[in-house]
Amino acid sequence: MSVLIVIPARYASVRYPGKPLVELRGAQGVALSLIQRTWNVAQEVQGVSRVVIATDDDRIDQHCQGFGAEVIRTSDQCRNGTERCSEALGLLGGDFDMVVNLQGDAPLTPPWFIEALIEALGRSDAQMATPVLRTEGAALNGLLEDRRAGRVGGTTAVFGAGGRALYFSKEVIPYMGQSYADAEATPVFHHVGVYAYRPDALSAYATLPQGPLERLEGLEQLRFLENGLDVLCVEVDARGRQFWELNNPEDVPKLEKMMAKMGIA
Repeated sequence: MSVLIVIPARYASVRYPGKPLVELRGAQGVALSLIQRTWNVAQEVQGVSRVVIATDDDRIDQHCQGFGAEVIRTSDQCRNGTERCSEALGLLGGDFDMVVNLQGDAPLTPPWFIEALIEALGRSDAQMATPVLRTEGAALNGLLEDRRAGRVGGTTAVFGAGGRALYFSKEVIPYMGQSYADAEATPVFHHVGVYAYRPDALSAYATLPQGPLERLEGLEQLRFLENGLDVLCVEVDARGRQFWELNNPEDVPKLEKMMAKMGIA
């Protein structure tokens, strides 16, 4: 099976301009950009045929070529990472069995999350698959703290039988009537910012209409659900590692602390 990983990267983020070039210091004090750390994760994934970074920005292009990445230039009209991946697939010729969108704001994504995702979509009839991670109490409190502070943090997911996605939200769902502060496992699943698509579904994505839920939540995967396409949620095992995304400037010290604790250089 031929698998392409695309890392979409844009400079003009509304919440955090220039985010792909933000540096994170690892456990040994080495500072690497967010996009380079994401590229390094992609290199560790087994069974991948090709990895490219897709961007419309000269600064990101030059920076990525500086550390040896393959860069493909996409237009500045892409409204989200999935549209950018779709355009990149078209530019590359589309000769792949599966395309993975590894979003550039999750440098703590373990490679086995992506490997599990590829395997699960290969066994499924869904058009797209994405990983979800059951939260423990501390991670859930982090999500709730972001909401209380008015910050848009991680995304949560709910799904039904067979892992079929029901909804994704930047709110914490489902509703919880009790405290899980010290729990090892909670009913809330943190959505991990990775997607695997069948090429036909990815190519068709940009032609699908945006629905009201996608516009309200700002979540690209809702376009699949609002247009009646199956999305598979794949539960992954953190194996004791912490996971968080870089959504806001306040996340930088949080990520660096996690990297230091886990010994990530």
